[in-house]
Amino acid sequence: MLRSTFASSLFCVLCLFGSVAGAQTKGGYTTVRPDICKPLQTTIYKTDAFRNATPTNQWWSSLVWEKHSQNMFPHPMGLVFCDAGVSIAYPGAALVSSKDAIMGGGVSSDGDIVIGNSAIENAETTRLDSNSDWFITAQQQTSDATLQMTVGHGSPFVFCRISGGNPNLTFAHVPNVYKRISDEVLGLMVRGNHYGIFGAAGSKWSGEGTARWVNENDAGYFSVALLPDSTAETLKKFANVAHNHVTDTRAQYVFEDGHLITDYKFTCEDLDRDGNDGTVFATYPHQWKYLVTPLSDLTYKSVRGEMRVGLGNSFRTRVPLQGVLPMLPVDDHADAKPVIGYLKQESARPRPKTADTYWEGKHLGKLASLAGIAEQMGQPRLEARFVNEMRERLEDWFVASTGETEGLFFYDQNWGTLIGSPASYGSDKDLNDHHFHYGYFIRAAAEVARRDPKWGATWAKMVNLLVRDIASTVDEEKLFPRLRCFDVYAGHSWASGHAKFGDGNNQESSSEAINAWYGMMLWGAATGNENLRDTGMYLYNTERIAVEEYWFDVSSTNFPADFPEVALGMVWGGKGAFATWFSPDIDCIHGINWLPFTPASIYMGRHPNYVKRNFDRITEKREKGNNYNNGWGDLVLMFGGLQDPSLGLVHLKQKPQCKIEEGNTHAFMCHWLQALDRYGRNQPQVTSTHPFVNVFIKDTKTTYAAYNFEQSPKRVAFSDGTTLIAKPGELTVTQRTTK
Repeated sequence: MLRSTFASSLFCVLCLFGSVAGAQTKGGYTTVRPDICKPLQTTIYKTDAFRNATPTNQWWSSLVWEKHSQNMFPHPMGLVFCDAGVSIAYPGAALVSSKDAIMGGGVSSDGDIVIGNSAIENAETTRLDSNSDWFITAQQQTSDATLQMTVGHGSPFVFCRISGGNPNLTFAHVPNVYKRISDEVLGLMVRGNHYGIFGAAGSKWSGEGTARWVNENDAGYFSVALLPDSTAETLKKFANVAHNHVTDTRAQYVFEDGHLITDYKFTCEDLDRDGNDGTVFATYPHQWKYLVTPLSDLTYKSVRGEMRVGLGNSFRTRVPLQGVLPMLPVDDHADAKPVIGYLKQESARPRPKTADTYWEGKHLGKLASLAGIAEQMGQPRLEARFVNEMRERLEDWFVASTGETEGLFFYDQNWGTLIGSPASYGSDKDLNDHHFHYGYFIRAAAEVARRDPKWGATWAKMVNLLVRDIASTVDEEKLFPRLRCFDVYAGHSWASGHAKFGDGNNQESSSEAINAWYGMMLWGAATGNENLRDTGMYLYNTERIAVEEYWFDVSSTNFPADFPEVALGMVWGGKGAFATWFSPDIDCIHGINWLPFTPASIYMGRHPNYVKRNFDRITEKREKGNNYNNGWGDLVLMFGGLQDPSLGLVHLKQKPQCKIEEGNTHAFMCHWLQALDRYGRNQPQVTSTHPFVNVFIKDTKTTYAAYNFEQSPKRVAFSDGTTLIAKPGELTVTQRTTK
């Protein structure tokens, strides 16, 4: 039997027993891979000291999948681990744009500087030795020598610890020494980029005038840094903290007055004991635009936009919260007839067979939205039809029966991951897209549990396993890595499990990532798990601002001036691409970062001027222009509806059975456009301490909507002074008119 804590299992098929709120818990998974799922590679490149579940889906993930690594882009540096150590470069120095992409300079194993150990000429492997929220330490080792290299997001440093040899630097060409503070601290220029090299106190770099330098010392540490300029003042600032090696990083957050407050904290070890404190860090636009902490005037360039430099042990951001609702409100004066007709149409469709985890998830997502519409439209029989199908399909997936190969989950103990079968898009052998797939399951489970708490208690452990696979926040977690898919410092998720690409890791559908965090919020609230609810809030609101900055560039400050597009389809470590994995069609390039449209998609309307600019650009470039009855025209109109829903409503009236994207329904399209038409645009300036709210504004009327998951009335306050009493288990709406 599986332990009640879900701590471990070596059994093939499992059933779970226990008690949650008086309910018997059910469900299970298998530890035997179904034949229809492709096997994972058995070798994981980590040291014996690394004991926890292997992290995947990060900017540095190729390190644990390959003997060394593919190119990595922690920014402002680019780097690659290779047989000679680690090669570093400055991708931001060579930014270029085309009609299809924003690209940084390249990284290779013979970059600006290759940092190594003089006693390790050709390392057999580079292995992960430790990691924290946004830093890693990689290790090369022979029988007599070691080199540990610590790098991290936003850090211009490579911190090294060494034994059995001497610090060894190989340059792309003979470097120009532009500043010498001492024998151990020098400022260099290589390929036009500026670096500081920092030996331990009392050491000296030999080899000046050549392309290979060695530091003669036995202190066991040194560091190299990419510098933002060539001034002596900057080199001294970096030298002061060069031997404060970062040993841990952690993001900690709280919610305060309708805002997400996040502290990014560095723990440093002062190896030369000079009393200097902190480290140098470079912040991304999604950070520095919301900073509480002051920064310096130093900057770097990157494919994400300008990075601004700070110095210290921490920095803090303050981000306004965007609320979410399980369903959108329905106005008494809205035309219910077409929506109810669409609901009945969906209800009459035959139930599809079990699909792979992605397409099964998309179907569950449709059912979740349909159930919410039926609830709001006062159609209990239709609501029950959709809820019952969600319930039955989820229960089938949550039980692993002997000999079953489809519609179940299996746990791979070697990699520490839960994989659904049938898998798709590499979710098995490559560990791709788990947050995309499982987010649909989690949201559907939340919608069932919201209506049936006993069901939620009965199946909670299986749903929580899906959550833990993609976003565990448990320290020293044994079953799963911490925050598998989410990059705390970059502010968004990564889709590839292995990141084995020359441009680093990538994420296409930012909106499906946000759908996962939305599902977590709902599941946590529906089951009374405040930790899961709050984790979902943190992830949802952090990824939201990253989407605004890097996929949409809503303020036109991050994309290069000569880049012709208004959005990206894919964000890579080393570039931004106006493309998808599956189609060059402009509807798909934009739409993959909109779908699935859910009540939580309201976040995309926080900047209506940008929505119009985006919508106009798509309509201009679409092959059939403003004929939306093709491609993903339904999604284009729904996105455009965030600033003007009238076009979409006219389209539906003229073509009530218009073409729609496979994960969408006419019912939700109509309901979405009607709600926006009646209540107006998202009003982001008004926040609330309650997470399950939306505020809309149309002309002089502001509408406040709040959902209460609790069993007693709840007072909900908004930042503009408005309050409402949310009824238990209901969506409560109030309005205020201003002159």
